[in-house]
Amino acid sequence: MKNNKIFSVSDINKYIKALIDMDYILNSIWVQGEISNFRKHTSGHLYFTLKDQNSAISCIMFRSSVYALNFEPKNGMHVMIQGAVSVYEKSGQYQIYVNKMERAGIGVLYEAFERLKRDLEAEGLFRQENKKPIPPFPKCIGIVTSPTGAAIKDIIQVSKRRNPNIELALYPALVQGEDAPKSIAEAIHALNEWGQADVLIVGRGGGSIEDLWAFNEEMVARAIYASKIPVISAVGHETDFTIADFVSDLRAPTPSAAAELAVPSRNEYISKVSNILRTLNQLIDKRISFYNNRLVGIQNRVIFKKPLELVYRRQQELDYLEKNLHKHINDQLRNYKTHLIHKINTLETLSPLNTLTRGYSIVMDDHGQTISSIDDVKTNDHINIRMKDGVITAWVEEARKEVEKDNAKEKTFNF
Repeated sequence: MKNNKIFSVSDINKYIKALIDMDYILNSIWVQGEISNFRKHTSGHLYFTLKDQNSAISCIMFRSSVYALNFEPKNGMHVMIQGAVSVYEKSGQYQIYVNKMERAGIGVLYEAFERLKRDLEAEGLFRQENKKPIPPFPKCIGIVTSPTGAAIKDIIQVSKRRNPNIELALYPALVQGEDAPKSIAEAIHALNEWGQADVLIVGRGGGSIEDLWAFNEEMVARAIYASKIPVISAVGHETDFTIADFVSDLRAPTPSAAAELAVPSRNEYISKVSNILRTLNQLIDKRISFYNNRLVGIQNRVIFKKPLELVYRRQQELDYLEKNLHKHINDQLRNYKTHLIHKINTLETLSPLNTLTRGYSIVMDDHGQTISSIDDVKTNDHINIRMKDGVITAWVEEARKEVEKDNAKEKTFNF
């Protein structure tokens, strides 16, 4: 051990980089493959994996070379790249530093993805109106993923952090390989038959398009669509889109994000409830203060402070009205009396009794009818003569009409 030289990791990476950089073949090579894990950095550099059916290699294309591209690279695209193989010393990862890129056709997997996506979309599996709402307060969350992957760890960690009271039910499933689609579909069916979960999270961690391909299979898509329980898809990273994402009721960019969407935060709800409680108490205090002020105001009213004062005021008003009423009645009686006296005086002036006092008399028959002409009586008729102080009863002995002399009239009666 003492005779052996000890190298640092940096020394090893630097040495391997130097060896690769000296290789004239690796300094300028053309490589054909399918783009996967494509990512465009804000700096303008392109990061992706170039792969075939059996292997993959990391690639980077700097912004100075990206400007020369006449197409937009994307996942699933078959390309021919020219560049140099070298080592990124910090991570010890070898990769191709791409100088040129030419399109070599769309990958087989990408074509299959697009074909199935078109067919299922035409059937209506992606329609928004067919998607079920995610329950806001689930009691149990069913999880379909690998029991040993990073996804389940992330989901459990986020779920327990947000709300440890919500039950998590894991149904283990293969998420990669030939048997994965069947395993995922059976897990979804099984959790639906179990019926205890309020929402399902179906997914896995990141990987290449081949790694994620199980979630692009029609069997998985139809199982998600047939699920009576709402399904949240959580496949790969944010840039990865699968058929499961389109057909699920809600797509989460990552498994951790799926847990964030499915599990309501206990602290957030406690905070919301506390805020509501505080607001409610403030409103109650405000209302109590308002009605208390009203009560004090009512208690301070005169009716409660001096209840008899209102009675006294009413009595005073009653006295005033009574006084006015008496005055009005007396005035009316006085007016009526004056008017009556005037009428009496008028009647007395016109009364025939006054004429009788001057020596005249009134002759009437037995029926009280005044006899004003000798034509009204005949011999032996019974007549009554009204004097100023009594009545004389007499019989007509003779009724003789006088001849008018000197335009004077005279009546002669014999008693």
